[in-house]
Amino acid sequence: MIVIGRMALGSPPSGFNFARTGKGQEGEWIVTEDPSADDGRAIEQISTDQSGYRFPLAIHDSLSAANIEVTLRFKAIAGKVDQAGGIAVRLADPDNYYVARANALEDNVRFYRVVNGRRELLGGSDLKVTLREWHVLSLRAEGDRFTVSYDGEALFSVTDGTFDEAGGIALWTKADSVTRFDRIRITVLP
Repeated sequence: MIVIGRMALGSPPSGFNFARTGKGQEGEWIVTEDPSADDGRAIEQISTDQSGYRFPLAIHDSLSAANIEVTLRFKAIAGKVDQAGGIAVRLADPDNYYVARANALEDNVRFYRVVNGRRELLGGSDLKVTLREWHVLSLRAEGDRFTVSYDGEALFSVTDGTFDEAGGIALWTKADSVTRFDRIRITVLP
């Protein structure tokens, strides 16, 4: 588990590197105070650059795995173009990875592969994603099978073999999404 409560308020979260897929400004990631977060602190992407094809990434800097389960809480705070938060896995670089994301503006959960910076939809579910409330998103990657869960319920599974090597994991947002992340659990699978 990533311990956010020990990170310095107002600073970029320690243990992460930052990048962006697409156009526009890099994301701006900070540790912010949030009384409803586990340790009273959350990691937040605060940049409101409205570039439509812009995906800020906070990449965990000391982990690489192919078979992994990542579960986290996220809270979409604001955004005019988008209100999304997600998990990227098997990240080879900022233009090549898988991502599961939930979107409060579109009320859906989607799973994409990103190849050479282009997103390709592989699966999804339409459901209510409320703004300014914590939700749990989970992505399990085992071999060529990916399972996406939302608020404790498995939504769908997808099979894809595009990226089968070990890669990084990252927190993910889109466009001008101001999103908070908390309770980040990473389990490397056999």
